[in-house]
Amino acid sequence: MDDAGALVGQAAGFWRRFAAAFIDGVALAVIDYILRLILGGAGQVIGILVSLAYFTYFHGRTGQTPGDAALGIRVVDVRDNPGETIGYGRAALRWLVSIVSTIVVFLGFLWMLWDSEKQTWHDKAAGSLPVYRG
Repeated sequence: MDDAGALVGQAAGFWRRFAAAFIDGVALAVIDYILRLILGGAGQVIGILVSLAYFTYFHGRTGQTPGDAALGIRVVDVRDNPGETIGYGRAALRWLVSIVSTIVVFLGFLWMLWDSEKQTWHDKAAGSLPVYRG
């Protein structure tokens, strides 16, 4: 990763990534709330699928969710095609592992604070890195 990391740019910092995730979280929470109001319990399941689709589409196609774009972040490949998008399959894997990162008291997210490559668990699983493109 060290060679690839040099090719893809500066890793986005914790607070920048947190703010981007907050923006995305608010947007998804509004959608989830509306789905639950309209559909009840089924809305919760659909809300989870919307979250999967949201992150898979944006990170797989452009490397940027709306929150990432607002903060100048782009999720890029550091494994196969450094600097390119990670594609839909790896974006879906990244979302799935982010659930694990959350369940374990957010340890998977905090991992970037002491990881030499500034990657979370889901970044490592997907071979990705959010970089700052200011």
